[in-house]
Amino acid sequence: MKQSEIKELSTVELQEQLVSLKKSYTDLKMAHAITPLETPMQLRALRRTVARVATELTKREVQ
Repeated sequence: MKQSEIKELSTVELQEQLVSLKKSYTDLKMAHAITPLETPMQLRALRRTVARVATELTKREVQ
């Protein structure tokens, strides 16, 4: 998910997106611990997307 896509979402949608992304990151991390993923770069991409969404939420709270 790109930053421009994140900025277009509403605050409620961002909160829902953050919850679902964190859950999918946790699931993917557990799956990787059991059997290695074909592309471990998925973990990095998902972690960074979670950070982008969380940053946008924080930025909106400050304003």
